[in-house]
Amino acid sequence: MSDYPTGRPGDPNDPDQPDLGELLRSLLSGEGLAEHPEFAEALKNMGIDRLDPATMGMLQAQMQAMMSGPADGGFNIEMATDIARKQVATDGDQSVSARTKGDTDQVVQVANLWLDDVTTFAAVGPGLAWSRAEWVEHTMPMWRRLVEPVAAGVGNAIQHAMREQLGQLGDGAAEQLGLPAGTDPAAMMGQIEPMMARMSNAMFAMQVGQAVGALAGDLVSGAEIGIPLLDGDQVVLLPTNVAAFAEGQSVDAGEVHLYVATREAARMRLFHAVPWLSPALIAAVQSYAGDISIDTEGIERSLRDIDPTDPQAMQSALQGSLFTPEPSEAQRRALAHLETLLALVEGWVDVVSDRAADGHLPHAAALSEAVRRRRASGGPAERVFSSLVGLDLRPRRLRDAAALFGALEEAAGADARDQSWQHPDFAPTAADLDDPQAYVARRTGEQVQPPRDDVDAALDALLAQGEAEFEGEQGSDGSDGSDGPERGPDGPDTPRG
Repeated sequence: MSDYPTGRPGDPNDPDQPDLGELLRSLLSGEGLAEHPEFAEALKNMGIDRLDPATMGMLQAQMQAMMSGPADGGFNIEMATDIARKQVATDGDQSVSARTKGDTDQVVQVANLWLDDVTTFAAVGPGLAWSRAEWVEHTMPMWRRLVEPVAAGVGNAIQHAMREQLGQLGDGAAEQLGLPAGTDPAAMMGQIEPMMARMSNAMFAMQVGQAVGALAGDLVSGAEIGIPLLDGDQVVLLPTNVAAFAEGQSVDAGEVHLYVATREAARMRLFHAVPWLSPALIAAVQSYAGDISIDTEGIERSLRDIDPTDPQAMQSALQGSLFTPEPSEAQRRALAHLETLLALVEGWVDVVSDRAADGHLPHAAALSEAVRRRRASGGPAERVFSSLVGLDLRPRRLRDAAALFGALEEAAGADARDQSWQHPDFAPTAADLDDPQAYVARRTGEQVQPPRDDVDAALDALLAQGEAEFEGEQGSDGSDGSDGPERGPDGPDTPRG
């Protein structure tokens, strides 16, 4: 039912008011230009009449996709998947041959044999080789879960920005919007808002698709970013990307494949053996995204500056201006928890995979350092989460986590290292990363001295200085520090009779 009484001003069902959706559909088909010369004139003023046919076709395709999206602002997973697949196709995506699939499964089996000797966590499998497009298809449902809270917030912010701009239009507003003369823009809001919901949803889906497509071109394994994006326990490698990574190393490609498979097999063993870990990681990302604050003013500025002759202008204008720069207190807590979990996951994987590869791969140490450099320099994973949920994903404390697990293993063995994951209450915290020896002592029951701080060091220095001054004074009067001869009644050296 309409929100307006029939026949009153502002009624979008008024037959005198144009159907904006029908006008756009007619325009996109090319027939509306002749029937609605005011639209043709508006397009001419914006320069769209001078677009080449290929660009016009792209614009029409994008607008049609926007108009066909869900009206409730829900995330358009089909559109995001299609754009991501086109992205990887543009960058080059090879189908995986049956031989490569068989080789990958054998490599993962070898990696699991090595891991059996260094961890109590059971092997998972099989080993699968996927193309970039296959990785996109299988991970998109999880991307939907992660970004849906942000998609809703962006849609609301864009609609708010459009309402503000429409409210600021004065006389001649219809002509400014390219609408037939005499049209009341306020009466069009009932039609504009569902359209804007579709358009904002489509813009965000485009952004997600492009970001995930770029990420698919870089990751060497299914869960390399440390977050379980896949359902199931399969160990997934992306052979095309592994080969590209191997080209930058002075190591045989087969050895690189074995090392990558060992890391991914270790990571999937961890996710499989620790049932609380995957939900905790996903919940931390969702908690951060759910409390995100959209920069409405930034979006309004971006929409005002859009070049309508550029079919990519709308989503490009939104990139980098979606989120307010200052996170909330709840986001800070979620971020700290997520960073700790990511550091623990990758720190454990570092220790276990290096133990497994040692003695089997002659360049294991060099490959381990190459992985650390790759991670430290940032990459598509960091950019994806930064642009989609405003989240800096880099695990800053990974080396601390690796040192902690290494110390625990040295003190109590691999079993104790793995048992630290058996319950969230036993897992190391951010404070434990600051003082790994205290965590090791707590887990092993050993007594350790409390950590010393700057105050303790200053007190030690003062005490040492006092002792030195006292000894100096004793030495200056020739005394050796003993009591010396007793003083007699007639003088200092007179013995008593």
